[in-house]
Amino acid sequence: MARREKTLTHLDPKGRPAMVDVSAKAVTAREAVASCRVRFPLDVAQQLRKSGLKSAKGGIVETAIVAGTLAVKRTHELIPFCHPLPIDGIRIGIDWSGERELEIECAVKTTHRTGVEMEALTGATVAALTVYDMCKALSHAIVLGPAKLLGKRGGKRDFGKTV
Repeated sequence: MARREKTLTHLDPKGRPAMVDVSAKAVTAREAVASCRVRFPLDVAQQLRKSGLKSAKGGIVETAIVAGTLAVKRTHELIPFCHPLPIDGIRIGIDWSGERELEIECAVKTTHRTGVEMEALTGATVAALTVYDMCKALSHAIVLGPAKLLGKRGGKRDFGKTV
């Protein structure tokens, strides 16, 4: 069986940017999980562990979860060709991964004609940006990333890990 060459989906036949028409797709349950890491200098990580991830601005984890949740719901306002989607569920987890790194994982569910990969990636990265914002007074050597899609279900292809 011949393999079909992959093409970019956000271009029309003339090569101009275009939103994908999903009107002919079936409505199915869809979910995606993405992650983003935040790496701190060792002394900053130790200080954050000692404080229980609290800063002068408030609870770092709690604030990042709220920011990531808002970002998921507004992804279509940030990424030009994302469809506005009814979000059925969002779960954002933030925990230490090793001595100096926080791992942020964002899982998103919908029942629609298109997936929620961009929503999960947006939620994870905005949560990471919020951690940076809340900790930048301690150091500007905080590093974000990589941000990556861990998995998706629903639609044409399933991939990796999901909820």
